[in-house]
Amino acid sequence: MAFHLFPPSASANAGQVDAIFWALAGLSVFIMVIVFAPLTYFAIKYRRGNKVDRTPPKIATWKFEVTWTIIPFFIGMGIFAWSADVYFHIESPPANALEVNVVGKQWMWKLQHAEGNREINELHVPIGRAVKLTMTSQDVIHDFFIPAFRVKQDVVPGRYTTEWFIPSRVGRYRIFCAQFCGTSHAAMVGWVDVMEPGDYQKWLVTTGQGETMAVAGERLFNQVGCSGCHGVSSKFQAPKLEGLYGHPVPLDGGQVVTADDKYIRDSILLPASQITAGYQNLMPSFAGRLSEEEVMELIAYIKSIADKQPSDYNP
Repeated sequence: MAFHLFPPSASANAGQVDAIFWALAGLSVFIMVIVFAPLTYFAIKYRRGNKVDRTPPKIATWKFEVTWTIIPFFIGMGIFAWSADVYFHIESPPANALEVNVVGKQWMWKLQHAEGNREINELHVPIGRAVKLTMTSQDVIHDFFIPAFRVKQDVVPGRYTTEWFIPSRVGRYRIFCAQFCGTSHAAMVGWVDVMEPGDYQKWLVTTGQGETMAVAGERLFNQVGCSGCHGVSSKFQAPKLEGLYGHPVPLDGGQVVTADDKYIRDSILLPASQITAGYQNLMPSFAGRLSEEEVMELIAYIKSIADKQPSDYNP
């Protein structure tokens, strides 16, 4: 097996991250040289027993002090601004990204594509297309790390985190858990398979489950009784879900929140935590009744009806 000091660069963002790394490494070497080179020279020149002039120099040191304060300050702020720009870029997935849901579990990665395809410790993606991962944990804190793409993100129970990338090289790349999560943490690994777009479409067809996540979510929506209160034809006084996703929701306490993935997840598992203004706290909790994958399917269904408007919906 060939040894590589650094992993391959296989995503569009990898070059930006590498550039910051090498800039910091170069700056560190430069500072080390200008500090330790004179230090070594003076240690040798002024060692005990060496006959040299030890009279303190009569020079104004404030110029040196101002210089070595001002220049590093502007260098540091420049690197901070550069790093912040890269950080905000890699934390802002594009709107047209492929959606993949990830659930971390001791000790495996469970992944599901929007088309319904399920994988364990494997992730198939097309080259040149932005891929957004929406992640949560079923038990403890994990960390989804793809060294070749220079992306890593904590996967936390009870909340959603995201990361995204654009694969730039066809190949097979390692997935690691970068957060110690138990006795078999080192075995929580997997692979990303970057494919040509045509091969990826063939893979979707040949491994398809027959229904998308949104369709599975709609089936589950009716199966567990959500439609009894939230359905279009329901006579119960419950918030309608058509046109909900992405819109502001006024709460009973006067706050206004956006109906995103977290809001919908909390409304399913912790319904008493955020009561919609004008409604009573009547919804039962589905915590323990639905798996993380099923909650994600329900969210996918609610996303799919985000453009629909019930007759009594007033955004």
